[in-house]
Amino acid sequence: MQTINLKDAKAGFSSLVDDAMKGDFVTITRHGKPVATLVSIEAGEIARKALERKRSGLIAYLQAMPADLPDRNPSPSRDVVL
Repeated sequence: MQTINLKDAKAGFSSLVDDAMKGDFVTITRHGKPVATLVSIEAGEIARKALERKRSGLIAYLQAMPADLPDRNPSPSRDVVL
C-alpha cells in the first residue's frame, strides 16, 4: 500500500494508475489526512458489490425465528444487590 500527497499524485498520476492496475492500493492524502484511494477496477467492483449487498433488518431476523419457542417463565426475577 502506497501513500502519497495530492500534489505529488497530480505530478505522477499515470504511474499511480499503473501501480493500481498491478493490484496496489494507492492512498492519496490532503494536508496529511487520507482522502481517497486509487485501486484497480476489479477491487473497486468488489467494494461496490459489497456496499450494495442488502442486509436483513431486525424484523426479518425475528420473523425467521421458529414459532415453537418455549414460553417465558412467568415467575418474577430475583432481586440483585449492586
